[in-house]
This record gives sequence, C-alpha cells and structure tokens, in this order.
Amino acid sequence: MEDTPITMRKYTNFDDIKADEYRYWQSRPAHERLDALDEMIEAAYKLKGWGIEPDVPRLQRPFVRLPVPWR
Repeated sequence: MEDTPITMRKYTNFDDIKADEYRYWQSRPAHERLDALDEMIEAAYKLKGWGIEPDVPRLQRPFVRLPVPWR
C-alpha cells in the first residue's frame, strides 16, 4: 500500500474551509464524486435505521416531461 502524504492546513474562518473543500471536490473525477455521494446516502439511511435494498427497480426515465422554452 502506498503512503499518502498528510497535509495539515490552518484556517481562520469557515468560508475558507468551504472554499477549499469545494476546490478539492471539483478537482476529483465524476466517478469519485458519485462514489462519495453514494457513501453519504448509505450513511444517512443507516442513521435513520433504514436499509437500502440493492436490486430494487428504479425509474428508467423522467416521470414528468416539462416543456423547455429553448428547444
């Protein structure tokens, strides 16, 4: 396993923290951001005491189509 260097930063306000976090996630590839989102959803379900069933059929297309004025 490769050792990942640890970076420590000192922030003086919350806005700097959020800006740095935003830059970090924007630098990650889309599949990594989606994986992180999936982990957060699973954690939220566990906090509620719910279980996610793995093979539940989902909607395959939009339920309602809305007119788009620019088309």
